[in-house]
Amino acid sequence: MTPTETVSLKLPQLELEAAFRQKARLALMYKLPPERVLWHREHESKADLFAQNSTDLSRSGNSADESTIRVPKTYLELMNAVLCHSDPERFHLLYEALWRLQDDRHLLQNRSSHLITRLETMAKSVRRDCHKMTAFVRFREITDTASESQHSTSPRVFYAWFEPDHWIIERTAPFFANRFGDMNWLIETPKGCARFQEGALSYSNGVEQPVLPEDETSQLWNTYFLNIFNPARLKVKAMQSEMPKKYWRNLPETALIPEMIAKAQNRSEKMQKDAATHPPVRAERIRAMIQQREDAELAIAREQITAGGLAALKHQASSCTRCPLHCNATQTVFGEGPSDAGLMLVGEQPGDHEDLSGRPFVGPAGRLLNDVMGEIGMDRDEIYLTNAVKHFKFAPKGKRRIHKNPGRTEVSHCKWWLEAERAIVKPKGIVALGGIAALALTGRGDAIWKRRGSVERLGDGTPVLITIHPSAILRLAGAESQAARQHLRADLLLAKTLLSGPADEQDLRTGT
Repeated sequence: MTPTETVSLKLPQLELEAAFRQKARLALMYKLPPERVLWHREHESKADLFAQNSTDLSRSGNSADESTIRVPKTYLELMNAVLCHSDPERFHLLYEALWRLQDDRHLLQNRSSHLITRLETMAKSVRRDCHKMTAFVRFREITDTASESQHSTSPRVFYAWFEPDHWIIERTAPFFANRFGDMNWLIETPKGCARFQEGALSYSNGVEQPVLPEDETSQLWNTYFLNIFNPARLKVKAMQSEMPKKYWRNLPETALIPEMIAKAQNRSEKMQKDAATHPPVRAERIRAMIQQREDAELAIAREQITAGGLAALKHQASSCTRCPLHCNATQTVFGEGPSDAGLMLVGEQPGDHEDLSGRPFVGPAGRLLNDVMGEIGMDRDEIYLTNAVKHFKFAPKGKRRIHKNPGRTEVSHCKWWLEAERAIVKPKGIVALGGIAALALTGRGDAIWKRRGSVERLGDGTPVLITIHPSAILRLAGAESQAARQHLRADLLLAKTLLSGPADEQDLRTGT
């Protein structure tokens, strides 16, 4: 029978990582397989939590060889978390993984391995326990008397009791030292204690929960907790998922939770009833004054820019920072076409191709638009083409940039440039391609498929024909794509007819 080597670890938790690394490396040097190593950690109620006592591994009969030992950085991070777990098998599992890593350097990436899955689960449990400790530790101020804290050596000390699942006190205590570095505190748990005094952090053995008097600040904390509670957002299962009931007995505010849940619906109804329905008249006047001032400033700026024509407007737009979209886009994609064009086509926003080239409608949707216009004899060179939003909004996905729809705020900021383009070009008619263009021009971006083919008028009487965007056709397939293409063709043909037809025909289309 092959003899078994016993490795006994009897150290403070803080030193356990170094001790395990030393013993594991020694076992690897003497080529001891996992089944021949028995890991043992002795617990004592006094003195150190662990003390060192191990069999001399050099007596294993194998020659030592350290030159071939490989320990990946990812393993060390995993080991650091797993060593804090309460499972007594953690040493054996970690050494088995280390042993197998010597022959399989990609073992930690093998998610089908039962060993790695178990170690990752243990590490995740430790990290979650640390997170819960940072969330559910509640300090109370206690005086320096032997009956309340035998560890206290300062006139004022803040005390907290916590019951972790794992040996995490030394892993988590630095968080509290950084956050509460201006006070002396003591955190006690059954699995170890941490003391922070005069800027120094120290550790001691775990203790049983002491009996403490009521904290004077508990009532203040409960009042705060009660007032920040929003009954309209009450989700009991979600709350218990984030604050498991096993922590409740050590949290002062949890005594309020049952009553808060019972009264949540009534409080929610009262909040709705008491909510303000209209802003004060004075606030309305202030907002109106601010809006008037902004409108006047914008009118002056627009007059100065538009006086220089499209070239000056394009130059100004090239440095636009009115919304955050300019941060990631390559450049401003301004409109192009004759300054006296009779028809203006407004798209939604530049795409990837437009962002790189700096020209509107040069990507797949633009090529489709060109084809449809060519079918009806509409000359692109005679039309002013632009977009409601001048910068490309996207989400990176690997090397690709995935299109994202602009928000209402971004459309509102960019509308200033669109209105300036309209003021210079003075088109007789406008075609809104898609919902974003319709939103920028008419204030409504919904129900485009129902509104397509209809003509709506702006405040100055300019007719706007609503239709679909060419990119919507590209997202369809088969018969649906062909039908959508015919819709766009018919709408552009209608725009061409209305533009060249008599005024009474335009009035007929708008129902006036």
